[in-house]
Amino acid sequence: MTRRDTLVPFLVQVAGRGPVVSALAVEAPRLAYAATGQGDRDRAKTRVLRRVLAGRDHAEVSAAGRTFGAELARSAISTQARDRVAWHRRAGHEVAIVSASLDVYLVEVAEQLGVGHVLCTSLDVDAAGRCTGRLRGGNCRGAEKAARLQTLFDGDDVELWAYGNSGGDEEMLRLAQHPVRVRRGNIRAPR
Repeated sequence: MTRRDTLVPFLVQVAGRGPVVSALAVEAPRLAYAATGQGDRDRAKTRVLRRVLAGRDHAEVSAAGRTFGAELARSAISTQARDRVAWHRRAGHEVAIVSASLDVYLVEVAEQLGVGHVLCTSLDVDAAGRCTGRLRGGNCRGAEKAARLQTLFDGDDVELWAYGNSGGDEEMLRLAQHPVRVRRGNIRAPR
């Protein structure tokens, strides 16, 4: 839906450029290995999140997320993605955002776009209301996206449209009767 990565800019907004650059630098070898498809992308992401967010007040991270999500909805969602969401809503379809991005900002994006469901990565929070740096329910990418969609529809016979732009979307796209591979933001609404 967006024209760029959202996680790193969000982390910079929450923690500042220095801590994020430092976390990415320390994890660079593992991130590079994961990018080749041989390393564990989920563990690398968790390590970065732990370095940047562990110990931070979740309420403050959530407030920053709502602000960030509102800005994403205003300026980072492609026109084609907006048009496609609007087309599905006019057709009476249930619309879900399924993403490895964080709930603290995607919920606001969904609200701004009128999307009813958000299936995404969530931050773990301890009893004191602080981020642990771990993920609650795992990273929503790959097979996890497909599993969460199947849970959402709970065996209902649905005609599924799915949109994806990365390897992490393949399992979800295979579930769909209408898989759409998005290239450089190019999506056209059906007529």
